[in-house]
Amino acid sequence: MLKYQSQAVAKPYFIAAIGLFVAQILFGLVMGLQYVIGDFLFPEIPFNIARMVHTNLLIIWLLFGFMGASYFLVPEESERELHSTKLALILFWVFLIASALTIVGYLAVPYATLAEITGNDLLPTMGREFLEQPTITKIGIVIVILGFIYNIGMTILSGRKTVVSVVLLTGLVGLAVFFLFAFYNPSNLVLDKYFWWWVIHLWVEGVWELILGAILAFVLIKVTGVDREIIEKWLYVIIAMVLITGVIGTGHHYYYIGTPGYWLWIGSIFSALEPIPFFMMMLFAFTMVNRRRKDHPNQAAVLWALGTAVTAFLGAGVWGFMHTLAPVNYYTHGTQLTAAHGHLAFYGAYVLIVLTIISYAMPLIRNQGEAAPAKAQKLEKLSFWLMTISMFAITLLLTGAGIMQIMTQRMAEDPMSFMAVQDSLTSFYWLRAVAGVVFLVGLFVYIASFFAKDDKTSMATK
Repeated sequence: MLKYQSQAVAKPYFIAAIGLFVAQILFGLVMGLQYVIGDFLFPEIPFNIARMVHTNLLIIWLLFGFMGASYFLVPEESERELHSTKLALILFWVFLIASALTIVGYLAVPYATLAEITGNDLLPTMGREFLEQPTITKIGIVIVILGFIYNIGMTILSGRKTVVSVVLLTGLVGLAVFFLFAFYNPSNLVLDKYFWWWVIHLWVEGVWELILGAILAFVLIKVTGVDREIIEKWLYVIIAMVLITGVIGTGHHYYYIGTPGYWLWIGSIFSALEPIPFFMMMLFAFTMVNRRRKDHPNQAAVLWALGTAVTAFLGAGVWGFMHTLAPVNYYTHGTQLTAAHGHLAFYGAYVLIVLTIISYAMPLIRNQGEAAPAKAQKLEKLSFWLMTISMFAITLLLTGAGIMQIMTQRMAEDPMSFMAVQDSLTSFYWLRAVAGVVFLVGLFVYIASFFAKDDKTSMATK
């Protein structure tokens, strides 16, 4: 049962997040097949459009997940109802409709026409990777995020202040502030790339990690029963390391783009330290679970939480470190090794943390008690392993393809052409597509878990 009725406003955010997650994976599969069947669904869905939709949907559904998580955990941390449930619902529909119209726009009209009819000439912001959204959509995102932060901020300021809620609010404010650089579009290409990273890097390797840490700490407090003070001390140290390494670690994106040479060693040193907070997060999660004072019935949520810590360390930490030093990055940048790192890091750090909070919160929101029925938890655990194993398979296949690409295209004395190299990687891409199908099956199993109920016999024996 919910402690505060306004926590239920998280439910539509979680449902929207899962729906958009499915769409993101479908477009990922389309792209995967286009690597091996060049004209698959062409001209209806060209590769560049599928890629844009795939990455934009990732950002949108994770934001829905973060917002739902905030609406769920902040009332409980603040020991009061949400400042305005009505505002949360209004912003939900505004964000959902704007997101849907933007995706339809990508698919229905040429990108240049979309730019023209949405007024990009008045304030040019379109055309940059991951920030392709029409200017009017970006303005809408700012309005939604400001309203969201106002709602969360007023709830926190008028209630109990905890380390978890303050860290979460700091991350959300940072998310809003750094998104403003999406509106800065200088004609100088070096400046453009320099400040573009202030959105991309400082989101995913900066403020988003604060949100990740706060959500993980909240769930671990609930499922382990370990003293809040102990978990908060861990959170302080992890967040400090995130800010020290992540902010200056932006420098690993400044190699060879026209910035001063000192970024080669500054970026190398600080980005090499970025795995440390992820390692500490993994140590933190396992230590808290081992020191637990109770066996929480929601074991699926515990699995998602531990999976978050381990996979984030491997994806963001280990795979990031592989190609973060400047002399290595000289050969690896933009290869499939980058894609391998991106897939596992996003899955481990952000996909899994959103699924963790959904797994913990939904049984309470749906009046199922502290945990979903046993059958539902079995399906959840099965979906975790299907998705995680297939994501590791995708990562390893992309790593293999990346190494081949580096050896034959970047380091060879007589380098092969780009398309010749791509042809030589076909077997990797086919296997990646198969792994993608398994991932989609895992996601459908996850959705099926919400409809699973224990049979009467097993319920009677409890």
